[in-house]
This record gives sequence, C-alpha cells and structure tokens, in this order.
Amino acid sequence: MLFRFLEDKNTMVITTKDIIEKKKEIVLVSHDENDGMWQFLDGADVAEENAAIISLTELVNIDPSVNEVSDLPLGWIAYRENKEAHWIKSENK
Repeated sequence: MLFRFLEDKNTMVITTKDIIEKKKEIVLVSHDENDGMWQFLDGADVAEENAAIISLTELVNIDPSVNEVSDLPLGWIAYRENKEAHWIKSENK
C-alpha cells in the first residue's frame, strides 16, 4: 500500500462509520489548523453516533486516493464531487 502522508501511520483521524463500511465516499478532507487533526468525511453533517476515529493507515487502506491530499496544509480543506473526481484544495476560511 502506498502511504504518502508525513504523519505517522498510527495517527488518529476522524471519519464516519459509513465511510469505514464503504457505504459512502470520502469527498471532503480537512486538516485542522488548531490541533493538526485530519477529518475524512462524506460531505454530510456527521451525527455523533456515526462519527469514528481510526488510524491514518486504516483510512488510506479504505481509500488510497486520499494520498493525493497528503500535502494539505494546516487550516486547509480539499473536496471533490465523487471518488473519481479531482481534488480541489482551498484555505478553510
């Protein structure tokens, strides 16, 4: 498995149970400016009971295309229409 992130493979990230179970695609990635936390989301509001924390390596195994945003700066987001679309990166204002 290709792993391009600078963070340790065991770094904890936020995602959803629907993404883990491959019911939904990752279309929004956030790299939090305050604490450096990564969030990999499906674009919908996340209900607390659907939130999940897994390791970065587990997340990359679920969707290797997130490697394309491994250089996302702190305080930025990346989004796309669907898994086949190109990522668009922008500062999270």
